[in-house]
Amino acid sequence: MSSLNNCIKFALDIKDKNIVFKSFFYKMVQMKKHKIYEAELIQPACPCCGSLDLLHNGHLITNIHYLTANASHPVIIRLAKQRVKCRDCNRWSMAQSELVNKYCSISNASKLKVLSALTEDSSMTSIARENNVSVNTVQRVLGSCSHRFLDSYEYLPAHLAFDEFKGVDRQLHFICLNGDNHQVVQILRTRYKKTLLKYFGRFSPQARANVKTVTMDLNFYYQDIVRACFPNAQIVIDRFHMIQMLTRSFNSLRVRTMKTFDKKSREYQLLKSPWKLYLKKYDELEKIHPRYNWHYKDCLTQVQVVMEGIGANTTLENSYNLMQSFIKAIEDGDTQKIESLIASKDSIGALMHKTLLTFKHNLKAVLNGAALTYSNGCLEGFNRKIKQIERTAFGYSNFINLLTRIHLEENLFKEKDPNSLLMAA
Repeated sequence: MSSLNNCIKFALDIKDKNIVFKSFFYKMVQMKKHKIYEAELIQPACPCCGSLDLLHNGHLITNIHYLTANASHPVIIRLAKQRVKCRDCNRWSMAQSELVNKYCSISNASKLKVLSALTEDSSMTSIARENNVSVNTVQRVLGSCSHRFLDSYEYLPAHLAFDEFKGVDRQLHFICLNGDNHQVVQILRTRYKKTLLKYFGRFSPQARANVKTVTMDLNFYYQDIVRACFPNAQIVIDRFHMIQMLTRSFNSLRVRTMKTFDKKSREYQLLKSPWKLYLKKYDELEKIHPRYNWHYKDCLTQVQVVMEGIGANTTLENSYNLMQSFIKAIEDGDTQKIESLIASKDSIGALMHKTLLTFKHNLKAVLNGAALTYSNGCLEGFNRKIKQIERTAFGYSNFINLLTRIHLEENLFKEKDPNSLLMAA
């Protein structure tokens, strides 16, 4: 019996000395083959006074779901917990073990395996199926971790990045990342100015004074929040958003110019079919090997296509040259060139002029975006991960569950003690 007990404990990785395994067998439960282990949980001493003088009074049989390597053969430990009465203090008690929490039939090892699966991109249904538990059990394990991610108002990193993402009920949530190590600083349910001012206002003046830069898009009230909360912070406009505004303005002008020509004309075809070439960097265009295109029925290089297309309209040509010069100046960090381009007086179209006017109103932040190395690239990548989490789960209706899952999948929480982790599950 001792040899059998040791072998089963070794196979199941159970180290509790008070559990004694007696037998094992297979049994069909709900049309599914289960592996059953029978064991007894001994109560060696009174938990109240520590006395060894106990009166045994039967057992409580509990079927505990245990983890298994093969999901098609669930493992159940049929545990007989001793009921005892202490002759010294006259108190009744029942044997307890680290194998499973009190009043629970799911083993802590199974819950830890579920928690490990929650750190990966898997749906709760698939996690429940692979671990032979219900979806509600997976949700309870997820909920047991939510209180671990409490807000701390003692420290703020020197470099922050602001953005938003679409989450529960297609609502926009605010997200803030550390610009250095790309870790999450905070995710808030809403992105309203009042909410952000209230949140950052909870930090001490020393913590807020520690912030040196805040990277963002051209959202107008984010800048008001930075000025109100961070006295030493420089506002940095993300380079990607600046280039995106320029390319969209140029593309709109290209489409408007294209529609002024007849659909069968060469100018119309040059501006329509190779539209992607106009948005590429000029240095990346093919300049040597021409290719035949059946749209405009000619053999031209990419540079020839672009130059002939923008040559159809002076405003379009000026807008293209300004866009390419601006992109090159941002890559080189040439703030003087950017400042001269923003002050350009050339005919560049209404939308492009409006874009430059926006840059002029935020000139210092735009120049900081070109001069400094910080950007919102880390946030864009993080938002892509969040979208994948939501897509896998077919959306979330509970913001706390979404927030907890984001933290878990980013491996920001590692738990070593099963009992302290799963006390609430």
